[in-house]
Amino acid sequence: MNNPFGFVIIDKEQGLTSHDCVNKVRKIFGIKRVGHGGTLDPSVTGVLPIALGPATRLLTYLPSDKRYRGIIQLGKRTTTDDLDGEIISNQPWPKIEQTILNKHLDMFRGKIRQQPPNISSIHIKGERAYKKALRGEVFDLPDRSITIHEILLLGWDQSTGRIEINVHCSSGTYIRALARDLGNSLGCGGCLAKLRRTEALGFNEKQALPLPTTSNEHSAIPLNVVSPLQALRNLPRLKLTTETESIHWRTGRQLNITRDRIEPSSEMQFAKHQPEEVFILVSNTSAEVLGIGGWDGSSTLKSKVVFQALG
Repeated sequence: MNNPFGFVIIDKEQGLTSHDCVNKVRKIFGIKRVGHGGTLDPSVTGVLPIALGPATRLLTYLPSDKRYRGIIQLGKRTTTDDLDGEIISNQPWPKIEQTILNKHLDMFRGKIRQQPPNISSIHIKGERAYKKALRGEVFDLPDRSITIHEILLLGWDQSTGRIEINVHCSSGTYIRALARDLGNSLGCGGCLAKLRRTEALGFNEKQALPLPTTSNEHSAIPLNVVSPLQALRNLPRLKLTTETESIHWRTGRQLNITRDRIEPSSEMQFAKHQPEEVFILVSNTSAEVLGIGGWDGSSTLKSKVVFQALG
């Protein structure tokens, strides 16, 4: 395939790193410019969107919320906040009814402060936190604001101390940290036992495909490429209808537009007075994506990302 431009949705298997998946996709498509949308730990399975070619510049404009299905193990504290880490303590968990368990989960619903695990990809002075932690360095990451839109309690097994949940959350949320903090709230400790990401960047697990296992990656292209137009359906759209407009856009000039030309997305309608800049997907009459513009409700569209640039 020549010059692929779009996204492939991988169903990452257990044991692979996100970087392993990126390297595999590079080999399949024969290109170097590949990037993933949101790191998954090796033990975590599920949806891993991967951008191909110029589409790497669009990752930040995709929907940022994520969904997970996981199992929390009560009674164990570990160095990594999951069962892959060294066990720090073992304690019995309390006898608890689902209604009481849901009340404890209420503490984590909505906008909260969360301290990320030290074994994480967060940068500390230019270095990933997990590298410092693996060297035995002692440090605490600052807490940060996240939003957990929904936690559904799917099941509670008193005999094993295992809680099954569905979580819909903002980008930057660590389910391992949620497991740790819920265990602390119950007074017995807790960690993550199992996790699957079911949705990321607007893509869901029904769209995700496993990486091919054939030794000859170039024998076929077994992965569907999702076009940027389909992937960025969360953004309002502007279609450039003349060659002059397209040339102005491709040379980085601002465009003068009227509000009625912008097609709102299903997720966003414009206010009468637009208070903040919104991102607009720009295309031409041939349904080619030409880039992303920033619009503040005025008559001017400013370029953020320009494809097929001239000059």
